[in-house]
Amino acid sequence: MTMTKPAATALAGVIGRIPYRLALAGGWIDQPFVSRLNPKPPGSMVVVAVEPNFRFMDRCGMSTSTRKIAAKLWGNQLPKGDLAALTRELFDAENQGKAEPSGSQDMVGLIYPGVSRLDYDFAINGGVFPSHIESLNQPRVARWLEKVMHLLPVAPRPDGYNPLGEKHLDTKWVRRLGLSGRDCFEAIRDMDAAALGASMNECMKCWATLLPYTVRHSTITVDLAGLLRAYQTQYAGAMYSGCGGGYLYVISEIPVPGALKINVRLTDC
Repeated sequence: MTMTKPAATALAGVIGRIPYRLALAGGWIDQPFVSRLNPKPPGSMVVVAVEPNFRFMDRCGMSTSTRKIAAKLWGNQLPKGDLAALTRELFDAENQGKAEPSGSQDMVGLIYPGVSRLDYDFAINGGVFPSHIESLNQPRVARWLEKVMHLLPVAPRPDGYNPLGEKHLDTKWVRRLGLSGRDCFEAIRDMDAAALGASMNECMKCWATLLPYTVRHSTITVDLAGLLRAYQTQYAGAMYSGCGGGYLYVISEIPVPGALKINVRLTDC
């Protein structure tokens, strides 16, 4: 999806030029209360920087709250500079005074271009920041991911929703969660749609086991589990953009009715 220059300029005047980010398999491993239970660290998750070609809905796991903090800090677009330092600056700005800090994957996903694997080890940085980041910035990989990634709007997280009300933090499942992120990254590197879909399906199993409220909660009115199963059955794989709904990411080499498309951001700013 490529807009003409006047259209892109007009949209940027409304929503800004700061990118959005997709969080793929492995999400939640960036939280220290999860990573500290990983018996064989590090555990990995994958984030993808995407161009702001349309306005993503708030409360949908697209890092829109972090994006708003970035706009207050830096204005209409990301500044040039050391990516790790910018990540920490944004993390500090968003989490100052918070009892439950947001994960650093939100900041990394906005600031680092391309597709990035974030490795989290509780013994390093207290699990707050990745112990290692590896990124894919090859145009052919980005174009492939754009082709097989389909986004279906489902519903924002409802008011009063808390995904952490019930926890079953079994170490075996924490390990599986972190491995799903590693498998996801390798599948994208290999441009293997079946493996990518499988890693996302595995991640959703981990979410449902470790934090059941990610897909089922009294405030959620959409049958998220049923919808997920329907698309996982029909296509290579699927997962939600965040806990409580948001967008459904579907992996398919053929068109998915009603789906939105993305453009992966490959430049620093």
